[in-house]
Amino acid sequence: MKRYFIVLLLSNLLINSYFVVSQTTETKVLIKTDLGDIKIKLYNETPLHRDNFIKLVNEGFYNSLLFHRVINKFMIQTGDPVSKNAQPGVMLGNGGPGYNIPAEIVSGKINKRGALAAAREGDNVNPKRESSGSQFYIVQGDKFSIEQLNSMSEKIVQQKKNDFLVSYVNKPENISIKAKIDSLQKAKNNTELKNVINELNIKLKPDYDKIIKNGGFTPKQKEIYMKEGGAPHLDGAYTVFGEVISGMDIVDKIALVEKDKSDRPIKDIKIISTQIVK
Repeated sequence: MKRYFIVLLLSNLLINSYFVVSQTTETKVLIKTDLGDIKIKLYNETPLHRDNFIKLVNEGFYNSLLFHRVINKFMIQTGDPVSKNAQPGVMLGNGGPGYNIPAEIVSGKINKRGALAAAREGDNVNPKRESSGSQFYIVQGDKFSIEQLNSMSEKIVQQKKNDFLVSYVNKPENISIKAKIDSLQKAKNNTELKNVINELNIKLKPDYDKIIKNGGFTPKQKEIYMKEGGAPHLDGAYTVFGEVISGMDIVDKIALVEKDKSDRPIKDIKIISTQIVK
């Protein structure tokens, strides 16, 4: 009986260990392209994007798709299923698997050089910042000065304050406030609308103070953008769900190719295959 109990206890420990490992180990994916291989890892902090990407990789969804948009010192983009066998000169970038993914914008996951992030439609038609179900970009990026980063930080803080105000107004318990704002906007009563917003800003000042205290970029993030580079202006607006762990030289090669006025490479650059690797 005692021996059986010990064996059972060890079995349970092994099972528990397996689940801990499966939850903490980062999935790695090899992207084979015409110009070479790019190896990425997927963040566990963005599980919806991670699991969707793994699903598409296992289905062979990305095989034979093109890098349809490349901008040197910014990023390379792919994942449009319409790009498969697309004729030369055709504008691409509107295709997808038929669904979006809820945003998983995680503090600390930034658009540094090598970041893997989801493409999406703009805020005007996509206020929730939902991600494309398949399109993604890899940041090549550029380096920025401390002055540029400080200026961007101010804009990010302001955007966070705006987002907080919108989320507050859209809460179910604040439906009367939202109705009043909608009514004033419809009536184009800008004076009264301004007064309502000013009152809300005064009420939400303690929350705004917390946002200001947290700031835009941390000192460490500023150091990364100054020394390594990236696309800091995208932070807080797009879901970053992984990063390149080898093959940034291939990203640089792709970003440098000749392209047309729509930023599509003149000579097609294809994803040959994608696969989960160790």
